[in-house]
Amino acid sequence: MPFHEYLSHDACGLAELVRTGQVSPRELLDAAIERIEATNPGLNAVIDRLYDRARLNLERGLPDGPFKGVPFLLKDTLEIQGTKASFGSAAARHHICSETHELARRLEAAGLVIVGRTNMSEIGLLPTTEPALYGSTKNPWNPAYSPGGSSGGAAAAVASGMVPMAHADDGGGSIRIPASACGLFGLKPSRGRNPGSPRDAPLGFIQTHCVSRSVRDSATLLDATHGALTGDVDFAPPPTLPYRQAAERDPSPLRIAFMTRNFSGTRAHPDCTAAVENAARLCEELGHRVTQDSPRIDGGAYNDAFLVVWGMSAGYFVKAVARAATQQMPKALAARVKPETVARGLTSLSALPLRNPPFERFTRRLALIDRRYSPADVWLAAETLQLAARTLAGFFENYDLLLTPVLGEPPWKLGTFSHFWSEDETRQRLLDYVGYTPICNTSGFPAMSVPVDENAQGLPIGVQFIAPFAQEQRLFALAGQLERARPWASRLRFFDEAHC
Repeated sequence: MPFHEYLSHDACGLAELVRTGQVSPRELLDAAIERIEATNPGLNAVIDRLYDRARLNLERGLPDGPFKGVPFLLKDTLEIQGTKASFGSAAARHHICSETHELARRLEAAGLVIVGRTNMSEIGLLPTTEPALYGSTKNPWNPAYSPGGSSGGAAAAVASGMVPMAHADDGGGSIRIPASACGLFGLKPSRGRNPGSPRDAPLGFIQTHCVSRSVRDSATLLDATHGALTGDVDFAPPPTLPYRQAAERDPSPLRIAFMTRNFSGTRAHPDCTAAVENAARLCEELGHRVTQDSPRIDGGAYNDAFLVVWGMSAGYFVKAVARAATQQMPKALAARVKPETVARGLTSLSALPLRNPPFERFTRRLALIDRRYSPADVWLAAETLQLAARTLAGFFENYDLLLTPVLGEPPWKLGTFSHFWSEDETRQRLLDYVGYTPICNTSGFPAMSVPVDENAQGLPIGVQFIAPFAQEQRLFALAGQLERARPWASRLRFFDEAHC
């Protein structure tokens, strides 16, 4: 299949070609592999190839799902039995999954053909994709810049045409940030919308879905995967209308608030401010009522509480690696060694000038921060985060959606993060950069990044729309309307040809 034809279709379009017999799943797989092999050396988006597994699944026969035969990539987090998932960390570089996540089962039941895994920041902690284990992923729009993170490999793969959409997850913006940086559509679902796992974060702030070129791909995929499992901690009520149908209908006039300062009062970069203001004007042109307003959330208290969650994520991962290492020791030795001792040893090793330390500097810093807190501190932080969620919920009594920047600045150049050395500088720069996205994770509300703008340097600038809990239908309806009014797929093809 010629690449220009492969790229001219989104995932739904490719699936339609398979259904009508115009192309075979094998032809699509060959096209995806050819594209990955041609572009990945310059982008470093795909870090593990699963071509043989994909070919074997074709031989066995694919399920007759909505995406039958469409090539797909997994982020280096979602577990499939017998495959490697390292979570972007040298400490887990040899980890082979012992089970398959329910979401992965549903993705394959939808007919998707998984061809590989994509790069990410170490355990998803950073909004850029520059892990020590696999190296930096480059942005297809301009390879000097980051594709965002933590799902930067997924976004770079889709923006460069390797696959039409790819799996991504989001614990503080990791779907929306790379979607914004790479000119894609990215929706983070409501808490409990997709099936979970016993290892999910206890505060439910990580949600999984995809980045895509089209709105209908994202909507159709969520139609195929949504629904909690019995035993899941969180549950979102089912939609009253299929998401694909919602995306194809213009919404009734919406009350939309917009803000260009984060909850700490810091104004977004002029490029990001302009993108929000342009999106607000477009929404007005489409018949929606737009007002400048924002929820009254204490940004300082919120950020302090979120730092506890951030640190808890790193601390958990270090302890999980330590526990796995202890379980692999001879029984006599394991009986004398506590996992906590191993965790402290791994953290200390990471401070030494080793060629391949177990954890990166930022992960180690957060793990050390985690040690400062007790379970009571996590409870207090959760209380602060929940109060912010209540404030946001109250705000939606007067508005249907909230429009914000996705990022406080345009995409960073690769290497920017490595210049932050002090803990205070690192914290402040990161919070200024990603200050608009975490509220959706800690509240559980759905949000999307829409690629409606770009700056003078030719970099995409997405805007974020936040909806009340379980209102993905509302987001998809507006996203489809915006996509019809300002199509963005043609811009992606142009930049793909220019840089790849």
